Amino acid sequence: MTQWIEIRNRSQDNVLVVRAKWCESFLCRLRGLTFRRVLSALTGLLLVQSRESIAGGTIHMFGVFFSLGVIWLDADKRVVDHTVADPWRIYTPNAPAQYVLEGQPEILDRVAVGDVLEFCEYEAD
Repeated sequence: MTQWIEIRNRSQDNVLVVRAKWCESFLCRLRGLTFRRVLSALTGLLLVQSRESIAGGTIHMFGVFFSLGVIWLDADKRVVDHTVADPWRIYTPNAPAQYVLEGQPEILDRVAVGDVLEFCEYEAD
């Protein structure tokens, strides 16, 4: 069963992603958004590691055909790094991360390093 969540920025009191897929298994994290052609506005993917790590927070953009806004969070859901990730590259956070949020590049306009995010239950209409 797929779990979906809403991700809010508690520090700035806004919604970053209305509908994000909780991606905890190795295969889900490995596939990520590979070979997808589009990502709808206000949707995303949350890659979940078992612990904080720089290596575990590294992402690849091989087979991803569009740029993403990527946000790395520590175990306390505090933003430790963020960037626009372009296709066919590898990205590593500047600090250990347990969560990696991938969404439209515009999500970076609503977040800053140090902000605290919260994961909420997704409520379908």
